[in-house]
Amino acid sequence: MKQLQDAVTLLRLPFFVFLLPIYLFSLLHIDSFDFWEAVLIFYILHFFIYPASNGYNSYYDRDEGSIGGLKSPPKVNPVLYRLVLALDVSSILLSLLISPIFAGLMIAYILASKAYSYDGIRLKKYPIISTIVVTFFQGAFLYLSIQYGLGVEATSTALYSNKNLGLAAFCTLFLAGSYPITQIYQHEEDAERGDKTLSLLLGVWGTFYFSIFCFSAAFTLLGFIYLDLGYWQRFLFILISASPVVLHLSKWMMDVKKDPEQVNFERTMKMSMLSSLGFNLIFGLLLSFS
Repeated sequence: MKQLQDAVTLLRLPFFVFLLPIYLFSLLHIDSFDFWEAVLIFYILHFFIYPASNGYNSYYDRDEGSIGGLKSPPKVNPVLYRLVLALDVSSILLSLLISPIFAGLMIAYILASKAYSYDGIRLKKYPIISTIVVTFFQGAFLYLSIQYGLGVEATSTALYSNKNLGLAAFCTLFLAGSYPITQIYQHEEDAERGDKTLSLLLGVWGTFYFSIFCFSAAFTLLGFIYLDLGYWQRFLFILISASPVVLHLSKWMMDVKKDPEQVNFERTMKMSMLSSLGFNLIFGLLLSFS
């Protein structure tokens, strides 16, 4: 029973909150969709695929220090691996209820997430490649896959229009700003394990500046697209929801100048939580009134 409890803990089920904005943002740009299909895709992603990815990553990393969503992770055990496989198989079977092609897209995502941690490939050792893979699959790939699963045909101009592809690119740029920040307090542990994450490559201040650049590029792109579509009010609301993140990041950087020990798990999680909750709230509200 203890092994099962530890395994479930390492799935980090509440962590789905951090990836929920991509799902909501994808729905926000679909004219109409079936409610129950949307619920099923939400369930597949957030209660099967994402937790399985978290568990698989923990199984191969065997973290002893804090990881995203867990300050003191338990030790991995064989039950965790079996649970991950069960979740992956279940997610594929459930995806078939949407369509075989959607199931294929989910398999591609699962394989990419496994390649990130699996010892035989271990993309995590390659900072540029791993960043591209993670931000593409968690961003643009999922944005478009969700829309396809909800009936936006692959051949339609709606899915592959320049504006929709631009919105998909926004998702990837946004994650490119968020992703290195989640690694910023793990430099020592990553180096000991032989992993060279993007944050480790850039250093603490390089990580901050890279994230600022990616966030700026993401919202500049979103601004061009939304203003061209006449969505200036929507864009304004999204910028307002991002303001707590900007303020926290600015304050965090000033604190780190005074005390390098401020690069820690607590400040990183606060940054991630502010970002995800803010965008979940605004995307959810915009979706409700669209």
